[in-house]
Amino acid sequence: MKILDRYILKSFLVPFFATFLIVLFVLVMQALWQTFENIAGKGISFMFILKFLYYTTLMIIPQALPIGVLLSSIMALGNLGENYEFAAAKSAGISLQRLVRPIAILAIGLSIVNFLFLNNVYPYAIFKQINLKNNIRKKQPALALVPGSFNADIPGYQIKFDEKYGEEENLLKNVLIYDLTGNRGNQKVITAERGKISNTEGSKYITFFLYDGNYYEEHVKTAKTTAKRKKMAASSAVFKEYEINIDLGNIGIDSTTSKTHPGMFTLKEIKDTIPKLKNAYDEALELRAKNIFLTSGGKKLYKYPDSLKAKNIDQNIIENFNLRDKISIINSAITKNSRMIGSITSNIKSAKWRKKIVNFYDTEYYNRMAFSLSCVILFFIGAPLGSIIRKGGFGLPMILAIAVYVLYFFANTFGKNLAEESSITSLLGSWISAIIMIPIAILLTTRATKDKGIFNLDSFLQPITNFFRKIFSKSSKKA
Repeated sequence: MKILDRYILKSFLVPFFATFLIVLFVLVMQALWQTFENIAGKGISFMFILKFLYYTTLMIIPQALPIGVLLSSIMALGNLGENYEFAAAKSAGISLQRLVRPIAILAIGLSIVNFLFLNNVYPYAIFKQINLKNNIRKKQPALALVPGSFNADIPGYQIKFDEKYGEEENLLKNVLIYDLTGNRGNQKVITAERGKISNTEGSKYITFFLYDGNYYEEHVKTAKTTAKRKKMAASSAVFKEYEINIDLGNIGIDSTTSKTHPGMFTLKEIKDTIPKLKNAYDEALELRAKNIFLTSGGKKLYKYPDSLKAKNIDQNIIENFNLRDKISIINSAITKNSRMIGSITSNIKSAKWRKKIVNFYDTEYYNRMAFSLSCVILFFIGAPLGSIIRKGGFGLPMILAIAVYVLYFFANTFGKNLAEESSITSLLGSWISAIIMIPIAILLTTRATKDKGIFNLDSFLQPITNFFRKIFSKSSKKA
């Protein structure tokens, strides 16, 4: 390696490690701060916080890496320009392309590392962190219970309440509990004006203390028909205080469940999963179409031979029937159409959700490949930008880096959202940020190579100035 290459790499690597660690620290602290208000004072162990930070760091590294490349490339090339080292290199016959070649090779290497990280470490971190949160919710159910809606995080129970308050947020207002442990529906219902959750750390039980409420239970044994079940005895009671102990089972903080999120899969696993999801989606649509076809009575329609057709038949089919039959046919058609419209409307949400799940996996597959190239793309924006502005340090380079990355991140998020909603294809949605940023990189690289600014104002102002000069010169001649 030549001395020049070592010097350029050193100029890049020193700010790169500094900016990468700073960005990583800020993003990890932001994620911790968002979660901290939900876990502070809830009896969460220090080991959980350490594991949460570890998995969060692994998840954020692929995002921090391109930001570090972008900012350090602007700073490194800006320092070289500010210290007139560019001018010295050009006077020695060294072009900009030759000067940044070692950093460009390093950026390509970082993109490969980012791809391997996204494909192997990132899914592992997502899988472990989601399971960590789920296990904490099961060990500390008070964290997962949300007011205003039914909560099913505690197995065998549906719990709803209007408000959660108190220093530890373990006091409840207007509690409604459905006991489903018998696997026979909501045969047991408990309501209370107030409630309290108690759960000792390390215990496998959670206790609900309920105050001023009602208890109702239907005693269903062997009755199979609705009429017999209605004759079964039921019991109800009013209570001042009632205690429920719920067994949470042996759930450890490190126990894992199955993979349920596309971020948990490697690219190969996603590629194997997508065809299964698409087949399931197509089969569901085909089944609904067959049901609609059978409901509409379309199977009864068939083509008559010409020899059997009545020759005096009216082209307007309904006119071939008498008034009573017309009314009967129209009412039957209205009923069937209303039934089909209701069936289609009730299945639209489930069909959209199935399609959205397919889009989640499709978008995740293409987005990982597109995002792994972000180091190269942002380098070819940051390097020419630094050589143009010729300013080092953290001031102007930081502002420019934030502006460029916000544009890149916004385009990437916007494309993903459109792809997930089926507005555009997953391929286009994942690559839309690259489609926007690559022309900018080519433009900046071209202008930096030709030693031009980002915008040459003279090229815009000169034609306007010449135009007004001609007008004023003509008016002065006439005068």
